[in-house]
Amino acid sequence: MSRSLSGADSPGGARRRAAPGFADIDWTQPWFAQVAGRGIRWQQAALRGAAGPLREMNADAALAQITTGRGERLAFIPQDALPPDTAYEAHIAATGQVPTRHNLHDFFNALSWFQFPRIKAALIARGSALVDALGVGPTRGGTRDALTVFDENAVLFACGDVALGAALRSFDWKTLFIGRRAAWDERCEVCCFGHALLEKLVTPYKACTAHAWIVDVPPGYFSSSRAARDAFLDATVSRALLEGTEFNGRMFAPLPVLGIPGWWPGNAAPSFYDDAAVFRGGRRARPAGDGKIAASKAGQAVAASAVSAAGGEESPDSTGQGDG
Repeated sequence: MSRSLSGADSPGGARRRAAPGFADIDWTQPWFAQVAGRGIRWQQAALRGAAGPLREMNADAALAQITTGRGERLAFIPQDALPPDTAYEAHIAATGQVPTRHNLHDFFNALSWFQFPRIKAALIARGSALVDALGVGPTRGGTRDALTVFDENAVLFACGDVALGAALRSFDWKTLFIGRRAAWDERCEVCCFGHALLEKLVTPYKACTAHAWIVDVPPGYFSSSRAARDAFLDATVSRALLEGTEFNGRMFAPLPVLGIPGWWPGNAAPSFYDDAAVFRGGRRARPAGDGKIAASKAGQAVAASAVSAAGGEESPDSTGQGDG
């Protein structure tokens, strides 16, 4: 489906229209494909009011029997039920209850719990452990910031070809998107994870950039069902997150998502990738084997920030856009 880019005429896609709402979600877009089945049903409830989505979410959670960071059963509660001065991650880990606002940001956050429950639980477990050890200070700290970046803006770059992972890490866009274009969906693919990223993609713009976590996958991965692929990614990445290894922003590689073959009509033309304001060269060169951590390999650090609500922390928002 062809649509015009939001703010595409400016180099970084800076001009944006008014904040989108539930009615603006276009489920035919490829980045929504993996959550569309449940998402369409939730969307209809959201259009009728705030109470409906929570009922749908909790009914689905009861059926799925998903657990959170410390084994508590997943449930969704209104944001104002989060006790004052309580860390978001710590509350979820202790109770299983996810504070949820009636907005797109938290709507997509809830959807991600059903697609990759083990990764979400691992992020909560690690984040809450940091809160237990260090408390809630004026800043979140480097590790907690990196966990937030993952939760908010990550994509999982499933890769069965080391050359494709190397091209992503080295900002070799012409190889990744043009020279090896035929390898997409056969040797590599991208799964959206970050809920802030999905929120931004309701009104896509050319500079929209994700933080890619590269996952090495076995040869049979791309001939497996979607459910089997998701289960492999969920198990592999969650295991890596829980290993306790140092975790920081250098473990991500920036990926302009509208450059992914098949994700935007305009990128069928090689000239689409000539926009140096979006498809930038790397500021740092790193050897291909440098920065490994379990299933992840890094390209470049990208800054992120989080916000706090007056009545205790709420689901953090990512501000990293287009820092590729």
